[in-house]
Amino acid sequence: MALFAEARQWFEQWIGAVAIAVDGAAGRFVRKRTVQLDENADGSFAASIAASKDGRAPAALSLRLDHDSPQPPADWKTAFDGSRIEVRLQSAYVVSRLLDFPSQAADFLDGMVRAQVDRLTPWTAAEAVFGWGSPQPVSNDRIEVAFSATSAAKVDPLLRLARTVGAASIVVSAPAVGSDGAPLQVTLLDRQLRGLAGPQVPRLLRIGLVSTGIAAAAALLLNIYLGGSLQSQREDLQRQISQRRAALRIGANGETGIGLLAKRKQTTPSSVMVLEALSRVLPDTTYVTELRIEGSKVQVIGMTQDAPSLIRLLEQSPQFTRATFFAPTTRAANESAERFHVEANITAYFGSGS
Repeated sequence: MALFAEARQWFEQWIGAVAIAVDGAAGRFVRKRTVQLDENADGSFAASIAASKDGRAPAALSLRLDHDSPQPPADWKTAFDGSRIEVRLQSAYVVSRLLDFPSQAADFLDGMVRAQVDRLTPWTAAEAVFGWGSPQPVSNDRIEVAFSATSAAKVDPLLRLARTVGAASIVVSAPAVGSDGAPLQVTLLDRQLRGLAGPQVPRLLRIGLVSTGIAAAAALLLNIYLGGSLQSQREDLQRQISQRRAALRIGANGETGIGLLAKRKQTTPSSVMVLEALSRVLPDTTYVTELRIEGSKVQVIGMTQDAPSLIRLLEQSPQFTRATFFAPTTRAANESAERFHVEANITAYFGSGS
């Protein structure tokens, strides 16, 4: 066993070294060029790029994306090809907000922000391109998030331009104001359009194939060298599996393992059915942040507009009984919703586990 572990560690280290070598070879061929597109007040875009090693850079370029994608000059076509386009939009074309959430919502920001896009902006979530910055802690166990959005129709011409000129990726960002009042850029879109290796793909593929062949040869040698040890381990595992199967077939009190599993299924509430019943009982203004099912009891934690009404709704449901609060209901000074902690017994209706 010690010999096998040592050989496996050596093999993993060797594969890691090969991977680093391949990545390094690929990095020498990848074009590391960034083209900056800054939106002007009239809706056009000014393109800029850092000068090359010889100090030369293409002449200044202004682009309008009102209709079809423009065709840039030859020197700019070369600059755009395989590049990363970074677009910075004007604030006049962007909706920015500073959103406030409970600190517990930090892990659920994607869903919570997406659900409010149609309320925060003139567009629905499908019609908007939006993003937010890192959450910043504030008082009363709250967080603030800088949010920015624009219309998808504003971004579509930029995507068409990036594809037309052969860019490898595009990033669209918009201005926003942080919780401390400082300006910042919020990423609305970060999309990979094609591989970065460009015309060097065949050479990189050859490198990858050679590395794969070497790895396969090494694996074959290890398999031959350690074949006896692996066979012994396999036989030992098969013996243990047979013993476990025999123990499952007959339990301690004479019941079969399948019978015990069936009995447990019949007496354990179905989590899916409990969740479905809760979704029918709870009103649309209630958001569940935590759900626990322990035996025949369910505990629900979340935010709602009227916490006492939840007890009545649960008691009226045939699937739940003896609903009560197991922790105090709280409300922060700067929020309208109440944080509730409710538990209830699950009726035998769920005992089928189906």
